Amino acid sequence: MNTTKAVGKPQRGHNVGEISRVGGARTTVRRSITAASIAGTLALLVSACGGAPASVSAVKADENTATASSAPTATPKPTPIAKTSCVTVDSQRTSEGATYICTKDEAGRLLWLEASEAKSLKAKLVAAAAAKAAEEKAAAEKAAADKAAADAAAAEAAARQAAEEKAAQDAAAAQAAAASAAAAIPAPAPQYVAPPAAAAPSGCDPNYSGCVPIASDVDCAGGSGNGPAYVRGPVQVTGSDIYGLDRDGDGLACE
Repeated sequence: MNTTKAVGKPQRGHNVGEISRVGGARTTVRRSITAASIAGTLALLVSACGGAPASVSAVKADENTATASSAPTATPKPTPIAKTSCVTVDSQRTSEGATYICTKDEAGRLLWLEASEAKSLKAKLVAAAAAKAAEEKAAAEKAAADKAAADAAAAEAAARQAAEEKAAQDAAAAQAAAASAAAAIPAPAPQYVAPPAAAAPSGCDPNYSGCVPIASDVDCAGGSGNGPAYVRGPVQVTGSDIYGLDRDGDGLACE
């Protein structure tokens, strides 16, 4: 096969001349036309040599790759900042048309939150802080009330104990005073007890020592009595004063 003759065909030279005369065409158009011409020439060469058309396909693939590589690169999207870390509380930043605020969450972390979410979280934290403060105040008031009640109960118990001790002391003092007063009372004088009378002589009343006659009535001699019998004293009453001779009841009659 004479490849030199095939390459020198006027058709190939004619196509290259046309491409060179197109002054205002874009570079990609020139590349496409040139690639097409080369592909046609190679196809003629392969056909003349009895080869397979696979080489033509490879050339077309290279052409498509060159065209794709010339496409513009897409602009990358900005990285979302929602719930990422921030530094200054209440600082603001705009991203993708939304406003974000640096906010402290429940765990104390500083995060970028969308404005409405940040506002809602702040309100929630304020309400939680107020509830906690109210609970602490109620607990403190209850502790103070319990302490006051305990102090009052302790004071009452102490006062009761003091009153009981004073009552016991007063009772002991009263008892001691009574004992002292009882000790100061003089003992009563002993009563005269007449010794037993000797047996009365015959004709004498046995209720008297000394001889008091036995009669219907006996008076002291020299007194105002009217007898009929009289006795001169003193006479000791040893039994019953049947004649009423002992006027002062000291056991001696007709003194």
